[in-house]
This record gives sequence, structure tokens and C-alpha cells, in this order.
Amino acid sequence: MITETSAVSFRQNLGEMLNQVQYRHDSVVINKDGKPVAALVDARLFERIRRMQARFDALCQRIESGFASVPEADGLAEINAAIDFERALARSSAKKR
Repeated sequence: MITETSAVSFRQNLGEMLNQVQYRHDSVVINKDGKPVAALVDARLFERIRRMQARFDALCQRIESGFASVPEADGLAEINAAIDFERALARSSAKKR
């Protein structure tokens, strides 16, 4: 479960929220001025997120090096063509319903 709280409330109830995260494996989103600024998550989840970030960064580097010789304009044109194709496909599927 994800709980949202203000920074002031978080500060006042830190112990209770740590217990929520530690024992119930919940997450707490901390808002400041109505906007999310931080999250308190279980340490195991945080470690998974860090591993996923490292894998994502490595994948991005592989993709970048694979397309390093493609001119930027050509790459953007190909991306835009793929987006247009998928949007047309989605519109076509929506009309069939």
C-alpha cells in the first residue's frame, strides 16, 4: 500500500511510518506544498530499484553505442515514423470496438 503524507505529518509520525515500511512493506510518499518530494520505501525494494536503474543505464549505453553512427535527423525521423504507425494502429483498433 502507498500512503501519502505531508512533510510535517511525516516528521511528527516518523516512528509509526518506519514501522509501516519495515513490517508491512508499505511505501510513504512525502508531499511538501502539495507536491511529492520524497518517498520512504522498504530497503529491499530500494535495492531492487537501484539494480533496475543500473541495468536500465547499461541498456541505454548499449542502445546509444549501437546507433552512434546514425545521424540524429535520421534517427528522429525513424522514431517519429514508428510513433505515427503505432498511433494509427491504436486508432484502427479503437474503431473496430
